[in-house]
Amino acid sequence: MTLSVCRSVAELSAALMAARAGGQSIGLVPTMGNLHAGHLSLVAAARGRCDTVVASIFVNPTQFGPNEDFQRYPRTPEQDLAQLEAHGVDAVFMPDVDEMYPLGERDAIRLEVPGLSEVLCGAHRPGHFAGVASVVLRLFLDVRPDVAVFGRKDLQQLAVIRRLVEDFRLPIDVVGMPTCRESDGLAMSSRNQYLSESERAQAPVLHAVLSQMLAAAQQGDPWGDVCTVGRQCLQDAGFKVDYVALRPESDLVSDEPQRIGAPDDLVALAAARLGSTRLIDNVALSEGV
Repeated sequence: MTLSVCRSVAELSAALMAARAGGQSIGLVPTMGNLHAGHLSLVAAARGRCDTVVASIFVNPTQFGPNEDFQRYPRTPEQDLAQLEAHGVDAVFMPDVDEMYPLGERDAIRLEVPGLSEVLCGAHRPGHFAGVASVVLRLFLDVRPDVAVFGRKDLQQLAVIRRLVEDFRLPIDVVGMPTCRESDGLAMSSRNQYLSESERAQAPVLHAVLSQMLAAAQQGDPWGDVCTVGRQCLQDAGFKVDYVALRPESDLVSDEPQRIGAPDDLVALAAARLGSTRLIDNVALSEGV
């Protein structure tokens, strides 16, 4: 089947008409492009669950802050389309900003997810998750998928999207897939290419520290002490730390520094910068780490 490249909602609806008429299940993999093996693992997961797979490529301006990297975010559309076609994607939705926000960015409705949007990354990137929730809802309405697949690297984003689906009673199965990593443990990310050679050599320390934090929590160290040590380890390695945290995945909002023990859904999370590059990662007991 030839890959359908859709620039408008009308083109997307036409491309999916036969699949809908035939009662086929539709899977969606939202991306901002510049695809790597992590994205393609999400495509494979959608393909394994659905008859028809749609990927979206849209660098969403409303989730970038005024001093963030919207303009320089890497865009490689021709390479992305070739990879998606090679991996069996049926249709790609590639809207421009005017198609996605017909009333303009300024007048676009934005969705707030109380509490969850205000902690961790949300505390350091005000408005980010409102932009994420708003664009994902638009994609859900345009594609009308049965399944939507996201990576667990941005665990807070995944939680926001699950809350969105629950609150609006959307008939969508949100699937979170494990983080794909380089051989040295660094979580795959399009932003890794911003790293200098020396920064790239240091970057895997982030994953190592998070793994050490989980081990310390399992041994009974108070969560606050574990986070203090984790922050210091990252700072000693040259990171500028936004946060390090231990949370149950079922409750990313509550900060319990005196808590001891490791529930089955315990996760260690961090966001930190090397030079101008902001890296995020998490390690969870539920992933068998």
